[in-house]
Amino acid sequence: MKIGSFRSAFWEGAPTTMSTPDTPTKTISDFEAKLAQADKSVAQFDKDDKTAIAVVRGFLRDNPTLIPALVLIVSVLAFGVVAQNFLKASTLSLVLQQVTVTGFVALAQTVVILTAGIDLSVGEMLLFSSLVMGNLAVNNGMPTGLAIGIGIAVGTLMGALNGILVAKMKLPPFIVTLGTLSIYRALKLAYSHSESIRNVDIEAKAPSLLFFGNNFKVFGATVTFGMIMLLITAGIMWYVLNRTAWGRHVHAMGDDPDAAMLSGIAVDRTLISVYTVAGLICGFAAWVAVGRVKSISPIGFETINLDSITAVVIGGTSLFGGRGSIVGSVLGAIIVGVFITGLALASVDSYWQTFATGCLVIIAVALDQYLRRASK
Repeated sequence: MKIGSFRSAFWEGAPTTMSTPDTPTKTISDFEAKLAQADKSVAQFDKDDKTAIAVVRGFLRDNPTLIPALVLIVSVLAFGVVAQNFLKASTLSLVLQQVTVTGFVALAQTVVILTAGIDLSVGEMLLFSSLVMGNLAVNNGMPTGLAIGIGIAVGTLMGALNGILVAKMKLPPFIVTLGTLSIYRALKLAYSHSESIRNVDIEAKAPSLLFFGNNFKVFGATVTFGMIMLLITAGIMWYVLNRTAWGRHVHAMGDDPDAAMLSGIAVDRTLISVYTVAGLICGFAAWVAVGRVKSISPIGFETINLDSITAVVIGGTSLFGGRGSIVGSVLGAIIVGVFITGLALASVDSYWQTFATGCLVIIAVALDQYLRRASK
């Protein structure tokens, strides 16, 4: 058949044969006939039933800070009813003073947990940094500003060491920081000779170390400079984590480290920077802690590690990484302070205060698991 006649036959609908060595000969009209019999309906997918519970569940998952905010409001109102003097400005400001140091350490812990890691050495970094500041400024006569800078640098280097061990040696963060917890504790005791630095010595030789403990009155409430610095630091960290490329990388690593690596994120470098930032915050928190307690002791803040994790979990940050909130961690620290102070004013024994804190942690983790299963 010539090319012209082939074209004419094709366009006029004449049957053209198609065959392969293994199949019988068929014409195009046969295929068209079968095609005409095929189902032409558009594919449809079942839609999820948008019940009220499903809507609320999805909303809370997308807004994790809302949960600790509601818990805080309800807790304050409840203790205002059952505990006398709880709603006084002086009492509420005392709660904020008590959780200032925990709030700082919770900020450091939040950054690490967002990467699906954990840092058990934050308390030892804080204490070691404070001892360095105190010894250099009080016992060695170094200018206070320089001593504070060196103390913060020590905390930063300790955090960087944690990050290098986790990122380069591919060790679990729990094991690494459990090991450095013991290492830093031993170094702390060796450096300080297990001796404390008294308040009178600090006031006489390095009063600047007590700066964040200074306060002023506002409508009957006592506001310390440490409280103000906590809010400023939280605001900076919120901006960094939500409005910068580094913050997006941190969230991406926590959500799926393999996908983050394939998308071009320098996972190891970012992970080291996360632990370094945590160490920096702990080093700065050491200065705030000195102003808070007015002295420096190598055995102070014994529960700060667990307190920081408690605040982060109650604040809505997922222990599986990728989802959390700086504001929620601060609220979580305040919630713990509200429960402890409120139960104390209600004449509840201390062991029941600890019991209530443990219940809060379990409820927070269970709620996180429930929300993680919510479909977006």
